[in-house]
Amino acid sequence: MRILISGASVAGPVLAYWLTRHGFSVTVVERAPALRKTGGHAVDLFRPAMNISERMGVLARVEERAVGTKRMSLYREGARRPVRVDLSKVFGTAADRHVEIMRDDLSEIYYDAARDDVEYVFGDSITAISPDGEVRFEKAAPRRFDLVVGADGLHSTVRRLVFGDESRFSAFIGAYLGVMTLPNYSGLDGELHIHVGVGRTAGMYGARHLGDARALFLFHSEHELDYAHRDVARQKQLLRGAFAGLHADVDRWLEELDRTPAFYFDSITQLHMDTWSRGRVTLVGDAGYCPGPAVGGSTTLAVVGAYVLAGELARAGGDQERAFPAYERAMAAHVRGSHAFALSAAKTLIPTSRLGVSGLVHGARLISTLPAGPSRAFVRLTTKGARLFDAMTVDDDYSSSPATRDRVGLAGDHGSGLGVE
Repeated sequence: MRILISGASVAGPVLAYWLTRHGFSVTVVERAPALRKTGGHAVDLFRPAMNISERMGVLARVEERAVGTKRMSLYREGARRPVRVDLSKVFGTAADRHVEIMRDDLSEIYYDAARDDVEYVFGDSITAISPDGEVRFEKAAPRRFDLVVGADGLHSTVRRLVFGDESRFSAFIGAYLGVMTLPNYSGLDGELHIHVGVGRTAGMYGARHLGDARALFLFHSEHELDYAHRDVARQKQLLRGAFAGLHADVDRWLEELDRTPAFYFDSITQLHMDTWSRGRVTLVGDAGYCPGPAVGGSTTLAVVGAYVLAGELARAGGDQERAFPAYERAMAAHVRGSHAFALSAAKTLIPTSRLGVSGLVHGARLISTLPAGPSRAFVRLTTKGARLFDAMTVDDDYSSSPATRDRVGLAGDHGSGLGVE
């Protein structure tokens, strides 16, 4: 059975790995000419995604490339001295197992896991998908596939071709995200510097193995801003306007905008769809149910979604009429939880009042100073869905299903289930 996946970032390579292990023939098409190595930003893998990575045999590489941010200096706008925060305690309140890694590094690790068993086609993209499985491409000749999966992100081409314009499903949650690469002139290694003001938060972090640093910008907006998706000059202008005068450090970061080798800017938008599947086509990760970049655990959700989709297809013997609804049922609660968590996290990370700024600063300090038990209790009382990702459970049979054993003999190769016991 031939399956085409669009997108080679995170969900695509994870899905390709598990589909090949279940005996399917997989092709991945990616618009970029090669794996993206454009700087990227740090993403979080929580326990379910780490367990899946362990089953893929790549956890050691993931941990080796971890950013390792352990300390945070949190500056409130107008304050002279920062609040020092132990980030390992903060992360510990949310998950028993967690790692932070650059998205580009994670994508490469997942790609390497099955690159010899998967056909990768770089520098091309899908232009049409017919109901009988014929797929047309920008460059390559048409080909026929049994199934097509959109793993091509928030602005998915597959979703647009099959389900319609993105505006039908997107919900702006009142914030924007910017990321840039810049020199690590502060020598940051395992440390995050954050500046917080009303409606805006900016941070810079670095690690020795990166060789450079990243600056992250989050700001509130009551309405969607006027700019073109590919108009980088306009996006940089908006970022400068939003953060002017926050702090001298932030002004210095913004001076690097015209020299940065890598820049990303987008609205923080959620996707809400009644179904992620139609005919031979389904969606996975941000393409189908993005909870919001940087605030909703979208990377963990994408890894879990890819694993579940592959498992349900194996369990159904490739019958999408059984597999796709089962996949959607299995993921529904995870998606709803991630969407709700993202809304709460955005309000916390981008406070819209002085009281909110004060609450963020003092809350971070309190979590950092309390012992582990009380700090977790405090987070549970004050933060909706604080341990959402640790509570995710995934069917233990997916990596050793009868279909898998029959096709590729994986029975007994993997450990226990995911999520809390």
